[in-house]
Amino acid sequence: MRELLDVVLDPDRTQRDVAAVPLPKTYRAITLRKEEAEMFAGMASAEKDPRKSLHLDEVPVPELGPGEALVAVMASSVNYNTVWSSIFEPLSTFGFLERYGRRSELARRHDLPYHVIGSDLAGVVLRTGPGVNVWKPGDEVVAHCLSVELESSDGHNDTMLDPEQRIWGFETNFGGLAEIALVKSNQLMPKPRHLSWEEAAAPGLVNSTAYRQLVSRNGAGMKQGDNVLIWGASGGLGSYATQFALAGGATPVCVVSSPQKAEICRKMGAEAIIDRSAEGYKFWKDEQTQDPREWKRFGRRIRELTGGEDIDIVFEHPGRETFGASVFVTRKGGTITTCASTSGYLHEYDNRYLWMSLKRIIGSHFANYREAWEANRLIAKGKIHPTLSKVYALEDTGQAAYDVHRNLHQGKVGVLALAPQEGLGVRDHDKRAQHIDAINRFRGEWPQSTDRHEGCPGPAEL
Repeated sequence: MRELLDVVLDPDRTQRDVAAVPLPKTYRAITLRKEEAEMFAGMASAEKDPRKSLHLDEVPVPELGPGEALVAVMASSVNYNTVWSSIFEPLSTFGFLERYGRRSELARRHDLPYHVIGSDLAGVVLRTGPGVNVWKPGDEVVAHCLSVELESSDGHNDTMLDPEQRIWGFETNFGGLAEIALVKSNQLMPKPRHLSWEEAAAPGLVNSTAYRQLVSRNGAGMKQGDNVLIWGASGGLGSYATQFALAGGATPVCVVSSPQKAEICRKMGAEAIIDRSAEGYKFWKDEQTQDPREWKRFGRRIRELTGGEDIDIVFEHPGRETFGASVFVTRKGGTITTCASTSGYLHEYDNRYLWMSLKRIIGSHFANYREAWEANRLIAKGKIHPTLSKVYALEDTGQAAYDVHRNLHQGKVGVLALAPQEGLGVRDHDKRAQHIDAINRFRGEWPQSTDRHEGCPGPAEL
């Protein structure tokens, strides 16, 4: 691994240099263990601790198949699917691996007693399999997380509709929270040259998800002048949705949960901000009963911020806690797009406010290759910026996932894999200088956790 690292860190390396370096037999990776899939049985979600389930293990380098690439991972990041994986909700990811493994002999590689997780990376291509022509060893890349087979006609208009569509590093093995990752070649995109490894790794999943959900015609199809309600506007998804709204001539109405998060939204350029904690919104009277009076109070506050206008598009992802309010405050003919349910999957809303006002609910899940490419292109052009707030070492991924689970983070949380320190990998220093304030906008905006842990346990610690 030392020889490999020396080569990939060399900015003057050639394709021949990378192709000639021998691959190690094993690599370090953040894993879940199948034998521990029931370790949190009976516990409430909030009590489950990713630091206990995520391990730093040495695992074998996977076999390279047709249409695939092995990538030296310089940096990765934590997404909410990292949290779901780590607490085995809503299902253990080993069920995904078992089903994938039954598909073919090649897919059987993924069905293992351990799961290397992670759905983002920035790194260097090491090897490519048969049939890969565009990407070469030494290419600096980022990866989006859509894994598709495309053997059905269903996926050829929108690859997200492929019946064999999976999220890499969540529903497949060999993910990005590791020193080496296995991806399909059609997951790869050029690394933005003005960003460091950890900055380039941060946008992937959330940036592409926000692009499809808000901008793409497969989502809300946002246009200039739209009022867009963005829940969790300073978080991983919301921080990109806020940027897309501002860049696209819309008005984001940012919902946050603290003055610190409100200030982050102001730094991005948003003016209409609701601190729901300070204003005391409680959309549920109890676990079974919502409070329409709070929906109405929330709607009045929105109209105060928009000059009397209602919401055209709701960028939904909290789910159960907020969905009734989201449907209510959307204008007649407006759109609610949903891509997640971090507060619960069983949504409840008053359907009279949907059907009688001709509103639409659109389900949105990640993005197809073209949408991911366009979202990455906007990062590369300096139109949209990373929202990286803090970076952890690979061995501290459990703590990173813990903080995301507890909503102690702002924007995105990065993880260094092979990169020995932050700030490496920048190739276009002039462009970086033009955007440095925006790149660093989320840095230092970190509410400290009071419950620390000394990293992911390795085999000797169990």
